[in-house]
Amino acid sequence: MDAATSVSHPNRRKAVLKAAILVAFIAAAIAGVRFSSLKDYLSVEGLGQFLAVVGLWAPLVFIAIYAVGVCLFVPGSILTGIGAVIFGAYWGFVYVWIGAMIGASVAFLIGRTLGREFAASLVGDRLRKFDDAIERNGFAAVLYLRLIYFPFTPMNFGMGLTKVRFRDYFFGTGLGILVGTFIFTFFIGNLKEIWASGNWVELASFKVVFSVGLFVFSFFIPKFVSKLQKKEAGPGAG
Repeated sequence: MDAATSVSHPNRRKAVLKAAILVAFIAAAIAGVRFSSLKDYLSVEGLGQFLAVVGLWAPLVFIAIYAVGVCLFVPGSILTGIGAVIFGAYWGFVYVWIGAMIGASVAFLIGRTLGREFAASLVGDRLRKFDDAIERNGFAAVLYLRLIYFPFTPMNFGMGLTKVRFRDYFFGTGLGILVGTFIFTFFIGNLKEIWASGNWVELASFKVVFSVGLFVFSFFIPKFVSKLQKKEAGPGAG
């Protein structure tokens, strides 16, 4: 016990230093986006003009911008909406999803590298049970939180502080954001087409009504997931 305790002191100092770096990074990211000229590009006009300059590389550049934006706490809804307007309902969905996955993965790894040790040192018996449960049921936990639209970027960093396996986090995120991303880009992309054409009668078209219906349906998905989990757990669970 004494040996373990003597080793823990330098390890704890290292964990605290890394956690401080993580906090500083997050604070700098939020302040940098809010108070710098970077926010001027977070519009269809600003980002659209920039992407027009890079030409054929625009999709890759947008994906990179989206991924970096996720790590810098740029609201995903803004980047998703811009992507849908610039690239349309379908390609916008593809580029947004890829960018979101890359950004979510990098943010998770930053949180895991800089914050996990410190978080683990603070975990008591009650939180340890929760941490172990997330490790055992990582995919289901991540999938559920994504389906109920838990704040995207905070969850990316936060999950890195837990024991969830990266594999479970990656696939849970990939599947969990599919529905919401498609619905949002599909809806915004179609609105953009209607706006450009000036044919407002199209607001009552099947595509628009269908996208709204999907959006409403997505709010019931968590309930379906909960019911499935209860069935798998069996009647004696809980």
